Amino acid sequence: MLILASQSPRRRELLARAGVPFRVIVKDVAEEHDAALPPEELCARNAAAKAAAVAQDFPEHIVIGADTLVFIDGLPLGKPANAEEATRMLATLQGRTHCVCTAVAVFMPGGERRDFAEKSYVTFRPLSPQAIAQYMELVHVFDKAGAYAIQEHGDLIIEKIEGDYDNIVGLPLAHLLRVLHA
Repeated sequence: MLILASQSPRRRELLARAGVPFRVIVKDVAEEHDAALPPEELCARNAAAKAAAVAQDFPEHIVIGADTLVFIDGLPLGKPANAEEATRMLATLQGRTHCVCTAVAVFMPGGERRDFAEKSYVTFRPLSPQAIAQYMELVHVFDKAGAYAIQEHGDLIIEKIEGDYDNIVGLPLAHLLRVLHA
């Protein structure tokens, strides 16, 4: 049985869409936000911590932990704590290209690890304060890195993407499936 060590409804939806049977088990793990670390390393540490916390109780199962962060000017943007922070994040991203990095830690039965990270790039449209406010009225932004979700009214804010769409959503599914079947 595969265990997803994540509360993300987007990750659950992606795995379910792929027809992967899984269950969700989550442990409370403090996430790092050290801007001095490269995106892949920061996300990898968080993904591994999430997976390790669950894998210690379920060593006979495949356990997947994942972490997605948005990076602009080398700074990680996690989930906004409030409306003001979300507004600042969206204003910072508007009219610019940023990196979305997702790291996945796969703990296999017997202790083998199959970890990877993937980066995609998203360019936002120029956004007025009114457009940002409108987007925030349509989308619950507080549980999303960078205060946005590409799959929820992304056409209002996103000009173009480079890379894996599912990675931007929160789980590079094609890459994960290759790793699981290796």
